[in-house]
Formats: sequence, structure tokens, C-alpha cells
Amino acid sequence: MERNKAGITSIDEYIAAFPEETQKILEELRATIRAAAPDAEEKISYQMPTFALKGNLVHFAAFKNHIGLYPTPSGTQAFKRELSIYQGAKGSIKFPIDKPLPLKLISKIVKFRVAENLKKAEKKSGRKK
Repeated sequence: MERNKAGITSIDEYIAAFPEETQKILEELRATIRAAAPDAEEKISYQMPTFALKGNLVHFAAFKNHIGLYPTPSGTQAFKRELSIYQGAKGSIKFPIDKPLPLKLISKIVKFRVAENLKKAEKKSGRKK
């Protein structure tokens, strides 16, 4: 999985740099995030695919043995119990590449992050619902 990460400018390019099986997993993840955050912008940030809405929502990346999802520490803390079967650290989750992704859980995490970012943006602008 050698790739020149620094030269990648789009999520399409990022995904295309991986073997076909990994590409399928990444496209499935991307579609799940897109469905949970339809208004989010796709971009490359920290040399990883990123979805942003009023700030970064989630990043993801592929590695030899896992797919990493980076929903910020609040995103992992809020789903601590459901995520306890996966390796990870503060703000990161490692999904084994040889197992199906927990797409419903990923969708819940992304929706949580959308709500969190919108609430934060609302507070910054001084508007209240």
C-alpha cells in the first residue's frame, strides 16, 4: 500500500491508491458517512479523507490491517460502550480490515458529530433555537 500521500488532493485519488478490496471497503465507509452527513464537504485534511461541516466531522484512513476512523475524542467517548470491542485511542477507532465495518454504528457516530458541530457553530454565532 505504498502511496505518495502528500500528492493526494481528493478522496477519489486517496481511495484509488489502494488495492481493489480495500477500495470497496473505503467506498462503503464513504457512502455511509455521506448518508449520515449529506451536507458535509469532502476534502483531504491531515493527508486523510475528511468530511467537514462547520469544522471537521470525521477523518478516515486505510492501513495494512485496519481502517481508521477519527471522529474526535467526543465522538469516541459518546459511543464508548459500543466501541469497546475495537482497538483505538482518544479520538480514534481501528476497524479490522478483514471484518465487516459496523456501518450502523459509524452512521450514529457521524450523526452525533454533525449535531455536535452544528450546536457549537450555533453557540459561536450567538443564535439559539
